This record gives sequence, structure tokens and C-alpha cells, in this order.
Amino acid sequence: MTSRHPFLISIPHGGTIVPDTIRPRLALTDNELRYHCDPDTRQIFRFGQRVAACIDTPISRMIVDLNRPPLPLPPKDPDGIIKTRSVDGKAVYLPGCIPDISLIHRLLMEHYFPYHQRIDELIDKEKVKIAFDCHSMLPQGSAEQLDAGKKRPLICLGNNGDTYGNPVKGGLITCPVEWVTTLEHYFREEMGEFGPVAINDPFSGGFIANAHFWRKGVPWIQIEVNRSLYEPTPKSEPVLSVPELRERIWGVLETFWRDVG
Repeated sequence: MTSRHPFLISIPHGGTIVPDTIRPRLALTDNELRYHCDPDTRQIFRFGQRVAACIDTPISRMIVDLNRPPLPLPPKDPDGIIKTRSVDGKAVYLPGCIPDISLIHRLLMEHYFPYHQRIDELIDKEKVKIAFDCHSMLPQGSAEQLDAGKKRPLICLGNNGDTYGNPVKGGLITCPVEWVTTLEHYFREEMGEFGPVAINDPFSGGFIANAHFWRKGVPWIQIEVNRSLYEPTPKSEPVLSVPELRERIWGVLETFWRDVG
């Protein structure tokens, strides 16, 4: 049997479940909730026994965003750990229905803190040598994002640095420059026929990659896959099926690790 690769796969935004206590409070429809999650990432990045560890969650990111710091709470950050507004400017909750501090505490204790604790446990137990925080992104920036209206790359790799993978002034990168540039190279070789591959643009990495790199020192790379690759639109069929995309991504990660591991 082939040995497992020493990878931790984190999939924090693929869930779509809304707790029964929250559903009556929401202004967003079921379709809008799904649109603002990372649909199908739990299938795209689920590599089974080929990796040392994988962690995901059924909870919707619109209820608890596991890739945000635990503070601030509403109403200070509308796109924070407990969201009050979507990236296209829609209210998440009905008027007067934003969770109060006791409900927020329960949500964090049930969903947020266990996810982060489990990451640390898996890194130690499974002797993880690199972790990937795995996401999907909309084909272009939404109204309330910094890249509003801008077409996004096919793949975005984040290490908290600049567009070359180098540290920004006063910053700390979450993996060596040569690692993220090598991964970019292999993604371009495998997927370049479909579109560009970018580093730290439009996303350089979120709380999960940064916090757990600081805590454990294990390198992290955030992977963002453009949803136009696998989601049909009214005008076009998907470029790849989810299983096809998963195997292409796996081939890239496997080749990358043979090079740098």
C-alpha cells in the first residue's frame, strides 16, 4: 500500500448546514446561503487515504466563519466570524435577529473552537509536514470586496506574501517562497490551458493558515479554485467535473511534494 502524503487538508467553507435555532432569523434564502459558501469543496479536496489528515465541517460559513479571527463580533465586522452582511451587500439576518452574545458563544463553542483545536491535534498526531487550506472563489469580485468586478484567476495560492510569494513589509509568510512558486509552476503546467494561476491575488491567506503556522510552525498554503471551472452557468457547461478537477489537483500536489518534500 502506498504511504500517505504528510498533508493536512483543511476545508472550512464547504458546509451548508444551518442550525434549527438560526434558520428563522435569516434573511438569506437557501440558494443565497449556498452561493456564499464554497460549494463542492468537500468533494474537490477530499483525498481520502492519500493524505495524513483532513478536516472539514458541515456548518455554513454564513453562520460561523472558521477562517476569521474570533474577534471582533457583530456589529463591528460585517464579514467577520459571525456575518451580518454578504459580500454583495445583502443582510444575512432579519431586522433585530442578529445573534446575541449568548448564542454567539454557543455557536463558537460548538463549531469554531473545536475545528481549530482539531487542526492542532492532527498536526501533532499525524506528523504533518505541510497544510493546505482549501477554498473556492467566485469568478469575479463581489460588490463589497477589494477586487469588485475584477475577473479572478483560475487558481490563487496564498502564503501571506506579495504576488511573488515574498514577505510584505512587516509580514510573515506561511511557507517558503520556493514552495509556493513551485506549486504555482505545477498548477500552470496542469491547468494553464483553462486560465491564469496567481500568488496572493486576490487572496493571500486567511486566519486558519496564519494562526496555525504561527502556533505550530508547519508550512501552510491557501488554495482557491475558481468556481467557473466546475459550476455550470446559464450560458456554459462546467470545464471539468468535480471528480476530474479533484484528480488534477491531486496530481499537482503529488508532483509538487516530490519536488520540495
